[in-house]
Amino acid sequence: MDYSATLIFAIAAFGLAVILIWQRRSIPERLRRGMAIVSLALVLFAFFLIVYSLVTAGA
Repeated sequence: MDYSATLIFAIAAFGLAVILIWQRRSIPERLRRGMAIVSLALVLFAFFLIVYSLVTAGA
């Protein structure tokens, strides 16, 4: 199975989270909470995909 799409998604999700953490002072207050929730959801889904790919790698 090709895991390149999962890898690209995981890198993008973690990259978004890092950028939001580094630039949190320059993001407007109204957008900050929504973007943090979306970023958290993307990171959790990426983590799930990584764990799922590791579990199913032997099958």
